Amino acid sequence: MTQRRKRYDRQLKISAAKVVLSGEMTVRGLSEELGIKDSTLRRRACEYDGMGEAAFPGNGSPKISKDYEIVKLGKKIEEPERENEMLKNFRAFLSQDHA
Repeated sequence: MTQRRKRYDRQLKISAAKVVLSGEMTVRGLSEELGIKDSTLRRRACEYDGMGEAAFPGNGSPKISKDYEIVKLGKKIEEPERENEMLKNFRAFLSQDHA
C-alpha cells in the first residue's frame, strides 16, 4: 500500500518558517510537533527568509511555478503574434492584387 504525501497549506508553511527563523522553538522540536522532517522545515525557513511573503506560491516549488507561468505566458503571446503576421501577409497580398 502506498502512502500519500501530506500537503500543507501556504499559511502553515509561512507560520512554521517564521517560528524557525525567530528561534521560538528548535527545528527538531517543531518538526516533531508538526510531523514534518526537520530538513523540510529548514528548507522552508531558508526559502521564506530569501523570498519573504512571495514564498510558497501555488502547490509547487517557486521555481517550477515561475517556469510554468513563463511557458503559459509565452503560449499566450504566440497566438496574437501569428495572427498579426497573417494579417500583414494578407494586407501585402491585397495591395499587390490592386496595384
